[in-house]
Amino acid sequence: MLSVIRRVPLSVNRSISASVSYRSSLGVPSRLVLRAAARAMSVHHGESTIRPEPDKVLKDIADYVHNYQVTSDLAFETARLCLIDTIGCGLEGLNFPECTKLLGPVVEGTIVPNGTKVPGTNYQLDPIRGAFNIGTIIRWLDFNDCFLAAEWGHPSDNLGAILAVADHLARQGQPLTVRDILESMIKAHEIQGGLALLNSFNRVGLDHVVLVKVASTAVVSKLLGLSHSQTINAVSQAWVDGQSLRTYRHAPNTGPRKSWAAGDACSRAVNLALLVKKGELGLPSVLTAKTWGFYDVLFKGKPFEFQMPFGSYIMENVLFKISYPAEFHAQTAVEAAHTIHAQLKASGKSSDDIKSVRIRTQEAAIRIIDKQGPLDNFADRDHAISYMVAYPLIFGELTSNSYTDASAADPRIDALRAKIHCVEDSNFSVNYHEPSMRSIGNALLVELNDGTILDEVVVEYPVGHKRRRAEGIPLLMEKFKRHISVHFDEAHQQKILNTVTDAQSLSKLPVDKFTDLFVKP
Repeated sequence: MLSVIRRVPLSVNRSISASVSYRSSLGVPSRLVLRAAARAMSVHHGESTIRPEPDKVLKDIADYVHNYQVTSDLAFETARLCLIDTIGCGLEGLNFPECTKLLGPVVEGTIVPNGTKVPGTNYQLDPIRGAFNIGTIIRWLDFNDCFLAAEWGHPSDNLGAILAVADHLARQGQPLTVRDILESMIKAHEIQGGLALLNSFNRVGLDHVVLVKVASTAVVSKLLGLSHSQTINAVSQAWVDGQSLRTYRHAPNTGPRKSWAAGDACSRAVNLALLVKKGELGLPSVLTAKTWGFYDVLFKGKPFEFQMPFGSYIMENVLFKISYPAEFHAQTAVEAAHTIHAQLKASGKSSDDIKSVRIRTQEAAIRIIDKQGPLDNFADRDHAISYMVAYPLIFGELTSNSYTDASAADPRIDALRAKIHCVEDSNFSVNYHEPSMRSIGNALLVELNDGTILDEVVVEYPVGHKRRRAEGIPLLMEKFKRHISVHFDEAHQQKILNTVTDAQSLSKLPVDKFTDLFVKP
């Protein structure tokens, strides 16, 4: 009897002793009472150690990466434009010391044999550090592509991981071409965007770079030669990896981490895939495990929902940032502000004559970029709709330099910001989520000091939208030309343009030869 009592808590011992005494008084043998008590205490058998089948989401992603054949000409052509634009955005980011100070190897002067080359620099790094470098320059100015749904994000962020791994492998002699990069981009876009369509990570406080990490891990797994089951393992590691909070994107904590968060996600993706290649196990129920899985810990117990199977929809419908380096929910507001600036100028007036500005916008814009009060840094300003509207109303332009401390010092900006307010337009919010539209509407209504109310300027689709693609492509190429002009002489610029505009030849170009086009000697 003593051995039984020592195995259970004191409170249970007392309960057993009381039960034994009571039942003994009724003539029930003590040994039978103790056996019954022991059986009652052994009902809980502990957690099962039997590993389950992998979660369906993990298998679906691996199936898509390894087995889906991309046949859409539109997807490949859009991916080519996306590749060109994303490289250009990275080159533009190199013009800002806040970005370049984060780049290079961990140990200064390190050159990795057959390592990843970073566009616009002379760095040659291991693929993990290379992914951070490329991912950071791409994202620094918030000027690369975008996809907006229940979750927001920038699918071309994945190029940081894709190009880093593909370039490294090509320099080791593997026959990878730009076509392989384009296919990987299409699939990374699809995984990130497919998860974003109906699942809002921002509403539980998570940053969208979790999707960059998952998508990049999946596609670089295939590039690295991982099997289907290893890809499942790698993707499971991406889901269990510590996820970034959105804190750095929102007042009062907005800061430059938002500009290197995607680079960090890319580097972690490459690292996880390489660990699995070395034999690291996966976590088959990483999403669905009770108590400890992603759904229960981070997603309020809600499983992911999917609007459609993985295909090529996201790349075909991706949004390009063409005209302005501005957070995408404000793109059409900035376009409207330029229109109003021109109207004021034509009538002999200026922003000094403005009494108030009302912005009708989508619910997402109000949640992300509607800010009041001082804006302390570059990252704060390019995520504040009042700043992004006030600046072009005053100056008739909005460029990457518009967000610097020197530009922001003009007192007219904050004076005009104080006159700007946002209201949600329910139709804009509905059309924002409608798959056949996916508009990003904004409307500006300006009242002047003399009581004049200008006609409201409404813009529902930005130039980079699929509905304005024909209008946008020439402007996208002009944007790319501006971005390469700072780094290369005219002869080399022309060589780059000849290469990237010949879609058929570009597709067959070895990856390392493509990267070499953008490397500094």
